[in-house]
Amino acid sequence: EIMSTPAVESNKEPALKLNFLSHGTLESKNLERARDFYTEFLGLEVVRTSPISLLIRLGGANTIAVVEQKNRDEEEMPMLNHNGLDVETQEEVDAAYETVTEQKDKWGLHKISKPRLQHGTYSFFFWDMDNNCWEILTNPKGGYSWLFEMGDLEGKGHLDKNFDRPG
Repeated sequence: EIMSTPAVESNKEPALKLNFLSHGTLESKNLERARDFYTEFLGLEVVRTSPISLLIRLGGANTIAVVEQKNRDEEEMPMLNHNGLDVETQEEVDAAYETVTEQKDKWGLHKISKPRLQHGTYSFFFWDMDNNCWEILTNPKGGYSWLFEMGDLEGKGHLDKNFDRPG
């Protein structure tokens, strides 16, 4: 059985007084090609922020900066550093998987895993032409924000196969 305790309110003031977790960063060897991929394939909002950078987002205020690194190493982003793209149903994950496999050559997609139930969700992973890792997964509206309402989890937490996720 999964146990949770409410999120702990600390009486201590944090060392830093911050307001918002605003963005992360990805690298790209070819910013124009990446922009096409983000808009035409992933359906993300994209704005150019400088000659060597873009800003991308989808469905919220959090953004990811994409910075051109023409001499970027060929090393792949580790899977645990992936970026998640949420859909509502397993059927939508399966449809996305079909699209990813059908268009893999056009967009330079590789290491495409098969959809499966894992870490409490139904999902699959793939790497893009810049070796950035993406996961398409079932998640309720708001992504993983529901976990904050549950507070700290004990045992395997949301990775437990019997974990009861919101609908």
